[in-house]
Amino acid sequence: MTHSAHTGAGNGFTMDATSKAIIEQLQEDGRRSYASVGKAVGLSEAAVRQRVQKLVDSKVMQVVAVTDPLQLGFKRQAMLGIRSTGDIIATADRISALPEVDYCVVVAGPSDIIAEVICANDEDLLRIITEIRAIEGVRETETFMYLSLRKQEYNWGTR
Repeated sequence: MTHSAHTGAGNGFTMDATSKAIIEQLQEDGRRSYASVGKAVGLSEAAVRQRVQKLVDSKVMQVVAVTDPLQLGFKRQAMLGIRSTGDIIATADRISALPEVDYCVVVAGPSDIIAEVICANDEDLLRIITEIRAIEGVRETETFMYLSLRKQEYNWGTR
C-alpha cells in the first residue's frame, strides 16, 4: 500500500489519488459532467463513469441531492443523544431503520448513539422520540432541537 492509496471501507475497493480527485470534483458540483470531471483529473469520460460507478457500488460515496428540510415542509429537526444497554450496534441498527432517522452513529462519550431526525412538526417529533424510546436496548434519550441551521456543507474534500 502506497502513501496515496488505501482500501475503502473494508470492501476491497482501492482508493487512489485519481478516485479522490473525482470525489472532490463531484463534491464541488454533483451535476458536473463526466467529461468535465475527466478533463480535470486526466481521464476519459468513460473511465470517469466507470470509477464513479465503482465508488458508488462499494459505498465509498453516494450522489444525492441535498435539500433544505424546512423548504420541503419539515419544520422540526433534532439530534438525539441515546444511552443504550446491551448490544449498542444492534440498537443503533434498529434506530437506523426508522425512516425519520437520516443520520445515526455509535459514539464514545455521554451518549452511546447519536441520531438525527427530520420531522414535520412537534407532534411528529414526539412520536419518533417515543418510538425510539421503545426500541430494545434504548435506556434514555436526550433531545437537541435545531433552532437555526448555520452551516451544512458536504464539500470537505478527501484531504
